[in-house]
Formats: sequence, C-alpha cells, structure tokens
Amino acid sequence: MNKKTVYGFLAVMLGVTLMTTQAFAQSKPADADNFYQSDSVTVEKVSFPNQYAMKIAGNLYLPKGLDQTKRHPAIIVSHPMGAVKEQSANLYAIKMAERGFVTLSVDLAFWGESGGMPRNAVSPDMYSETFSAAVDYLGSRAFVDRNRIGAIGICGSGSFAISAAKIDPRMKAIATISMYDMGAANRHALGKSLPLEQRKKIIAEAAQQRWAEFEGGVTKYTSGTVHEIKADSHPIEIEFYEFYRTPRGEFTPKGQTGETTTHPTLSSNTKFMNFYPFNDIETISPRALLFITGDQAHSKEFSEDAYEKAADPKELYYVKGAGHVDLYDRVNLIPFDKLTALFTQYL
Repeated sequence: MNKKTVYGFLAVMLGVTLMTTQAFAQSKPADADNFYQSDSVTVEKVSFPNQYAMKIAGNLYLPKGLDQTKRHPAIIVSHPMGAVKEQSANLYAIKMAERGFVTLSVDLAFWGESGGMPRNAVSPDMYSETFSAAVDYLGSRAFVDRNRIGAIGICGSGSFAISAAKIDPRMKAIATISMYDMGAANRHALGKSLPLEQRKKIIAEAAQQRWAEFEGGVTKYTSGTVHEIKADSHPIEIEFYEFYRTPRGEFTPKGQTGETTTHPTLSSNTKFMNFYPFNDIETISPRALLFITGDQAHSKEFSEDAYEKAADPKELYYVKGAGHVDLYDRVNLIPFDKLTALFTQYL
C-alpha cells in the first residue's frame, strides 16, 4: 500500500474527492438541511470552562415557552471529527429541542470557537473532557435536571462520548451517529487495511514534524477533506467532499481558512494511536447506549464493534439505504423518533 493510499484511508475519518463544486452543490440531496433553523426554539451562544480552564463554546437551545421554573432533561450534541458545531451538531440540537429537550451543541476543544492551541490539535482526552465540561455547565442551569443529562456524538464524537461516559456517570444515556472509532481508524484504517509498517512510517513522520515545529517551523496538517475531486478519487473521499467542500455543509470558523478546515495537525494526529474508547465499554451499563448507523455506511464496522462489546441496555439501529454522511444532515433519513424514544425513556 503506497503513501497516497494510506492517507486516502485515513482521510475517510473526516472527508474527501470529476465534478466541480457547483455540480456537487446541484446534486445535493433534497432532504439535506445542515443549516436548518427553527421558529419554535430559542438559541443562546454560551461558553464555559473545562476542567483545565480552557474555553468551551456552544449553542444552548430551548423550546419556546419552556417553563424555566421547572427542571428538564438535557442533551449534549457534538460534531464529527474535524468539523465544528455548525456542521451537523446544531441540526441535531435544534431538532431535539423542537421535541422538548434542552440541548447544547458544542465545539470540541481546539476546534471552532472553543479554546486550545494549536488550532486543530488532536487530543482524545480533551475531546472527551468537552462532554464532561458540558455536563458541568448544563447541571448548573436552574432549568436543567442534572440527573437527566444525555449525549449525542456524531462520527468521531461518538467515540469521544463513549470515552467520557465510561468515567462520567452523570451522562445517563448516549447515542452515537455514524460513529468512527478514531483510535481504530488511525491504527488500522477501514477493514484493518493499514499494515503495521505503514503505521510506523506515519508515526515517524509525525515525530519528525514535532522537531520542525519546536524549532519554529510551519505547522503541517493531515487527513481531513480533500479540496478537489480527481479521476482516481475514492468514493469515500467524494462522499465527504460533497458535504464539507460544497454549500451543503461547508463552514469556515472565524480565524481559519478553507485550507485548514477539517484538517488536524500532523504532529498531534498520532495521539489517536493510543485511543481505545471501547475498552471497558461494558462498564457504562446500566446506562443506555444506542448506536445508529446507515446500513450502507462505510463506517458501520465501528458501531457493530462497540455494540458487540457493550452491555445491556444497548441497541444497534440500522438506517436503511443510508451512508455515513447521509446521517449528518438528511432530515428524512435521520431517525429523530428513535432518538426521542431513547432519551424519553432514560432521561
């Protein structure tokens, strides 16, 4: 397997790339609605510290007319790896707020409007800490029942939510959407297709880059969504490109450029090699786990692996006809009723 192929496989964790951007925009699924807005909820931009005094940014959504003299169940929602809350997380948060829940979409540490330097750094522990910090914040709100807080993790954030829940029992129910195990994806790639020697080459390159950056060199980025489609682009690359590099889901946070969005730093990305979110996943029981994946999703192996290792109560739910990115924004495919049932029962 050559280097281009290896990075192609690693790139599938975030996104990828014959057609022009305009052509892709015109081919957007009719039910794709990443930037959905609602007249039946209110939104407030909020920020709060994590346990390490880093700023975490979020959008707090409340159903209009919510009786704030009472305490209500709440749900944390976090975005795909490399994305920001404006990509998929806000959509889920708004839709669940319409169904009566207090919801909070967050930017993971180092991404979007949250703190952390360098930007786009990889730190699985800090990503998981973002969920616990969000629990801290929600539990301090007078209108939130701190005994009824759940979480939704989309793509890579599914693995971060599970990692957090293993050591934070305040999260009472967890749903993952199109989950990526970011540890396994980096160690082995899809279908365990990454040879050990190639993994070692990736680790060595990142280590060399640490020296370069320590001595004042330019930060380098890796994986992420490609910026153009080529004749030999992998279908998974194209799938992510259709979301991240077209008006369907493209979003550039303040202070960044389109050239760096979705790309983690090369020197830090190997932190995922030491990330094993499904170890001890059974200890989350008796809290509920719901794994939602498309039956056509290239990533479904991760949800299946987690489901096999988890203890009851647990459910693996396949969305018929759905691929991985379909569940980011296709509102007619996303099983919001299933999510509502989970959080109504366990919160």
